[in-house]
Amino acid sequence: MASRKLKFFIGTILNPLDDQNCDFYAHGFLAIEEGKIKDLLPLEKGVKKYGPLMNPKNTVDFGESLIMPGFYDMHFHWVQDDVREMPKDSLLEWLDKYTFPTEMKFKDKKYAKARADQFFKKLINHGTVGGACYSSIHEHAVDAAIKMAKGHFVIGNVIMNMNSPEELIQTEDEALKLTKRLIEKHAKKHCFTPRFAITTTPRVMKEGSKMADKAKCFKQTHLSETPSEIEFVLSIYKKLPGFEKVKSYTEIYEKTGMLGERSLMGHGIHLSPKELSVLSKTKTSVIHCPTSNAPIKEKGLGSGLFDFKKVEKAKVRWALGSDIGGGPFLSMFDVMRSFVDQHQKKGHKNATFVKALYRSTLAGAEILGKGKVSGNLNKGKEASFIVVPVAGKKFPKTSEEALAAIVKPYSKNREKYEELISAVYLNGQQV
Repeated sequence: MASRKLKFFIGTILNPLDDQNCDFYAHGFLAIEEGKIKDLLPLEKGVKKYGPLMNPKNTVDFGESLIMPGFYDMHFHWVQDDVREMPKDSLLEWLDKYTFPTEMKFKDKKYAKARADQFFKKLINHGTVGGACYSSIHEHAVDAAIKMAKGHFVIGNVIMNMNSPEELIQTEDEALKLTKRLIEKHAKKHCFTPRFAITTTPRVMKEGSKMADKAKCFKQTHLSETPSEIEFVLSIYKKLPGFEKVKSYTEIYEKTGMLGERSLMGHGIHLSPKELSVLSKTKTSVIHCPTSNAPIKEKGLGSGLFDFKKVEKAKVRWALGSDIGGGPFLSMFDVMRSFVDQHQKKGHKNATFVKALYRSTLAGAEILGKGKVSGNLNKGKEASFIVVPVAGKKFPKTSEEALAAIVKPYSKNREKYEELISAVYLNGQQV
C-alpha cells in the first residue's frame, strides 16, 4: 500500500538552509508521501532504500535539471501587472501617472475576477508558492485574489483615506468596516494593508492594527523608499495632532501600532540607526525589492540600494520581493539576479546566489510563520518545488555554480526568466 502513496523524483537538488548554506545533491533523490517530503538523499542511497518500491508510474527522472523549493515573494501588487514595464518617473509621480489609473479599473467585479484568474496562474508558473500581496481598495478584488492564489499567501486591500485620487478614496469608517469584514471572511489570509502613511490616517492605522493583532493577521505597508517620500510623510504628519514632534517615518508606524512580529515593511532603504533599532526591538521585518529600487535604466524606480549588511547588523529580519509593478518582472530569478548584481557592484562579496535563494524561499516562509511546513525541502515539509533545466556544457559542482548557471545567461534578456521553469509542484502535485 505504501508504494501507491509514494512518489520519487530524481535530479540535481538544491535545498537552501541559510545565508551561507545550501545542500547540493549533484545526483539527488526526493521521496514524497501524501504531498510531504519523506526523504532527501543522494541518488545512490535513495535507490538502495526505495528501489523495490519504484516503478515508471511513481518515479520521475529530471536528469540534470535542478529541483529547488518554490519561491516566496514577500512584497508585490497583483493589481499592478499592467504597469510593470511602464516608464518609471519618481515614485510619487509614477503612482499618479500609471498606478492609480490602473487600479481604478478593478472597481469592475468581472474585470477583477478575470484578472485574478490570469495573474495567479501566471504567478504559479513563475514558481512563486507564497508571499505577501497588495490588492486594490476594492473588497471583491481581495476576495478574487485570495480565491485564486495557490500556496501560502497573505493578501490585503490597500487602504487610502487621505491624499488619494477621488476614485480610490475611502472614508475612515468605510476602511475600518471593510477591514473588519475581510478579517471575518478570510481570517489569517487577510493582511491589513495601509498603502503608506501618506494615504492613511492615524486613526485607521491604529484601529485597523488592533483588529489585525487580535485576529493574528499580518500587516504590511511601505517604509522609507525614497528621500522625497520621507520628506512628504513628515510634512503631513507634523501638522497632525499628536504627531507634531515625530522625528522619523518609522516613528509614525510605531505610534500607530503598525510595527510588530507580523509586520512587513516594503523597501526600508533610507533608515537611520535609531529606526533600525526600533524595527529590531519590535521584530518587524523589512522586504528588500532590488529590481524595483534599481536604477531607471534597469527598469526600476531608482530609489537606491537597501543596505542588507547594516540591516543584519541591527538584527532586523528581511526577505526579498519583486514589488510588481515597481519591479518590471514577476520572476524571483530576476530579483535574485538584481540582488547579486547590484550588491556585488558595491563590493559586497557576500551577496551570493545562495544568499539570494535563501532570502527568496525559506527566509520569507519563516517571516510568514510557515518555516516549519514550507520554504525548503527538509523532511516533513510540504513538497512544493520547481524544476529548472540547466543550460551550458559544464555541470555545476556547487549550489552557487548551479544558480549562476541558470541566472546569469538571461541577465540581458530578463523576460526570458519566465520561461526557465519546466515544472512546478505544490504539495507533491504538478500544477
